[in-house]
Amino acid sequence: MDNPGLQTAGGGVLDLRQPPRRAVPLVLASPHSGADYPEEFLAASRLDPLTLRRSEDSFVDEIFASAPELGAPLLAARFPRAYLDVNREPWELDPAMFSDVLPAFVNSRSPRVRMGLGTIARVVASGEEIYARKLRFAEARQRVEALYHPYHQALRQLLLDTEAAFGRYLLIDCHSMPSAASEVGGQDADLVLGDCHGAACAPRLVQAARSFLKERGFAVALNAPYAGGFTTGHYGNPRRGRHALQIEINRALYMDERRYRRKPGLDRLVAEMSGLVAHLGEIMQDGLGEATRAAAE
Repeated sequence: MDNPGLQTAGGGVLDLRQPPRRAVPLVLASPHSGADYPEEFLAASRLDPLTLRRSEDSFVDEIFASAPELGAPLLAARFPRAYLDVNREPWELDPAMFSDVLPAFVNSRSPRVRMGLGTIARVVASGEEIYARKLRFAEARQRVEALYHPYHQALRQLLLDTEAAFGRYLLIDCHSMPSAASEVGGQDADLVLGDCHGAACAPRLVQAARSFLKERGFAVALNAPYAGGFTTGHYGNPRRGRHALQIEINRALYMDERRYRRKPGLDRLVAEMSGLVAHLGEIMQDGLGEATRAAAE
């Protein structure tokens, strides 16, 4: 969607959509909706382009595209998650993927690395191995320096600017989930809200989001099967008025998961997510940050 506030950042690897005026203490991020697949990555992969897209949160940046009109910036990565995942620590790497020895600072033992889904993933979300050859650590370093650091530098600055203007912030980290991985307690969830089990976001905000969505007929789960990733945990600190909430949307609601095409349900989600962002913005404007800091102390 065209937006007059669209900016490119990080050498064109990011889309930053700024509002005409900062009206609410919200920042939205879409780290996994990028679909610019480098040619050298496609050549190094053993998978066809459609299979590589199984890790992609297709169209999520479109679903939340109204954020700037509501007074909040939206940051979206243009590079794909299968190439580099910014919802990780910078150096979560699997030694088995590399032909040379990794530096001591690399975190090779995280649960995400064991699953094959580190900063540079070994597999796509459906489990297929990505690479036809081993990588060199220099390749990982290049991706982290060219993509990971610019993304988090941009996100951190947006949050600092928001905190400076309002004294608090809410980061909404926007994702999608395969319909096959959406079952919670025997029922398919339409949306999953993740607050790192209460560590990243004030309960009042989480409950407000949950109630808003349930009132509109969505099946909403909390922290299962997705409790929030690196971004939610790293930037969320409710005691300091810094809130982070992850939202996962069931892809079956809005897209053909096999052909990566939009379905009519996408228009409804655009409208409902716009309403959710406006609702949470109003709550944050009412001084939630001060109230939750006092309650937590």
